[in-house]
Amino acid sequence: MKKLLKTLVLCGILFPASGIRAQNTYTNPVMDFDMPDPTVICADDGCFYLYATEGHGYSIPIVRSSDLVNWERVGTAFSKETRPTFEPKDGLWAPDINRLKKQYLLYYSMSYWGGSETCGIGVATADSPQGPFKDHGPLFRSNTIGVFNSIDPEFVREKGRNYLFWGSFWGIYAVELTKDGLAVKAGCEPKQIAGKAFEATYIHKRNGYYYLFASIGSCCEGLNSTYTTVVGRSRNLMGPYTDKSGKGMLDNGYEVVIRRSDRFAGPGHNSDIITDKAGDDWLLYHAVDSRDPRGRKLLLDKIEWIDGWPTVRDGHPSDTPQPTPLF
Repeated sequence: MKKLLKTLVLCGILFPASGIRAQNTYTNPVMDFDMPDPTVICADDGCFYLYATEGHGYSIPIVRSSDLVNWERVGTAFSKETRPTFEPKDGLWAPDINRLKKQYLLYYSMSYWGGSETCGIGVATADSPQGPFKDHGPLFRSNTIGVFNSIDPEFVREKGRNYLFWGSFWGIYAVELTKDGLAVKAGCEPKQIAGKAFEATYIHKRNGYYYLFASIGSCCEGLNSTYTTVVGRSRNLMGPYTDKSGKGMLDNGYEVVIRRSDRFAGPGHNSDIITDKAGDDWLLYHAVDSRDPRGRKLLLDKIEWIDGWPTVRDGHPSDTPQPTPLF
C-alpha cells in the first residue's frame, strides 16, 4: 500500500554507481533568513521545492534544494498581477504544496492580524513546481464555512478521496474536497478533529497509525515565542487522535515533539516528513535563533521513532553539526 500523503522517499534522485555517498554534516539553521511555515515536495527533476510565508505577505517564496540543507531561491508563487485578491489587504500565509496527478496544488491562507472572521483558504495550480501558479480563488472563508480563524491548510489524499484539514486555535477541522481538489465536495460539512490548543496541522501515516502533528503556543513574539511542536495519533484518519495516556486531542491532549532550547525559541509549524536513502525521516520547521533573532529561520532535524512515537533528538532543535540526509 502506498504511503499516505507526501512522505517522500528518494523522489527519483539518482545515486552514483559506487552507492551512497559519504555522509557530511550540517548545522542549523539550514536557511539563515526568514522562512516560516515551510511546506516541501520533491518534483520530477529530483529536487526538493519549499514554499513558505513571506514576511510582508506579498507572495509565497519558492526555494530549491537537492539535499534539504543547501537552498537557493528560484522565484515566487505569484506575481503582483497574479496574486490572489479575495482579501485584498490580507497577507499570504502558511502554504501547503501537493501533487495531484500531473498538477501541483498550492493551498494558501489569506489573513491579517485581527481578520479571523473573514480570513480564508484558497488554492492555485501549476504544471511545474516553480509555477506560474494559477489562482482558483477561495475554497471558503471563516464566515462562510463557520470555522473561526480558517487558516493553515493541510491537504490529505487517502483511499482515492481528497480532504482538507485546517484551523488555528479555534479547533482543527476537516472536510472532503472534490476529485480535483479545487472545491469543497457538495453536501460535506466540516468535522472537528482536535481542540483549540492547536494550529499548523500536518498528518503522516506510519505503521497503521495516522500522526497529527501540530503547533501550540505563540508563533510570533521573537525570542519570547512559546511555539512547540506536538503530536497525537489515531488508527483512523478522522480520529479520535490521542496522546500516550489516551487523552484526546479534542480535549487538547498531546505529546511534545520539539520544544525550545537555549538557542532556538518557538520551534514549530513543521513541514512534511521526508524519508532519505537510509530510511531516516527528516523534518523541516521554523524557529527564532537567539544569535540572530530577525525572523523565523528554517531548521532541519531527524525524527527518532521511540515506541511508536516521534521525537527530535532530545526533544530540542539541534545546534551542533549533524549528519546530513543521504540522497
